[in-house]
Amino acid sequence: MNEIAKRVFDIEIGALKEVAGAIGNEFTAAIEAILSSKGKLIIAGVGKSGLIGRKIAATLASTGTPSFFLHPGEAFHGDLGMVEPNDLVILISYSGETDEVLKIIPFLKWNKNSIISITGSPDSTIAKNSDHHLNVCITREACPLELAPTSSTTATLVMGDALAVALMEARQFQQEDFARFHPGGSLGRKLLVKVKDLMRKDNLPYIDKNASFTEMLLCMSEGKLGLVIVGSADSIEGVITDGDLRRALVRNPDTSQLVISEMMTADPVIVDPDEYISQAEQLMIDKKIATVLVGSAVKRNIDGVYQIYN
Repeated sequence: MNEIAKRVFDIEIGALKEVAGAIGNEFTAAIEAILSSKGKLIIAGVGKSGLIGRKIAATLASTGTPSFFLHPGEAFHGDLGMVEPNDLVILISYSGETDEVLKIIPFLKWNKNSIISITGSPDSTIAKNSDHHLNVCITREACPLELAPTSSTTATLVMGDALAVALMEARQFQQEDFARFHPGGSLGRKLLVKVKDLMRKDNLPYIDKNASFTEMLLCMSEGKLGLVIVGSADSIEGVITDGDLRRALVRNPDTSQLVISEMMTADPVIVDPDEYISQAEQLMIDKKIATVLVGSAVKRNIDGVYQIYN
């Protein structure tokens, strides 16, 4: 079975290399047409091409190109009302002769929509009725019967990804832009949310530097942060983490001789409350720490504590 899997990968990789080698000026022209369009980008296809079209539309929509998928069959029965004259349409059909797709071309011509086609046949009816054609012709499907779309759908999907990435770079689409379209995801959280939005600011475990080991241990347990802050919110002197505590006990198991000022980290990491979570967490990863204090490093006052596993 492993050999079958490897064979499929080899065939599809070879197909992608074929398609990549055939990319020419039409790709650039298609990108320029999309960038100059004042409307939406509509993707249409049926069957496996339709499934690939849905994914392409979703990728484009999430990367800065307003886009949606239109099923040609539904379009022919009323959904063409969603297509406005300024919209640009991408028609997907490997054969270039799919009947349901062909049926909507007269309307698109009448509606003066620009058409980009993605097919495996530059001489097909759909390709010839397009303003721009992207060729995804492959020599061989991975299917041993040469029936199930495999290499051809992979090539079409990658062509869609190429369009999306080229458009992203042309528009200088950044992480922050991507996050705005994904506010519910982890990336949206990291790129839009600030440290002050997630930090803990109530009942922080402060302790005096002259406190006893027992007082420090009780404060750390009650705080449930795995640390204590030495000093006050207006003037911190350091922190003691549970890691500092373990290392101190290894050096000297006699707790009566352990001194707060000798156990603490006098120069803890402090991040600004207006810093984005992505920046704070990258700093924490770089420094291999799970907790940072939030406040002013210059004034050494603290507004809260942020932990990377929140």
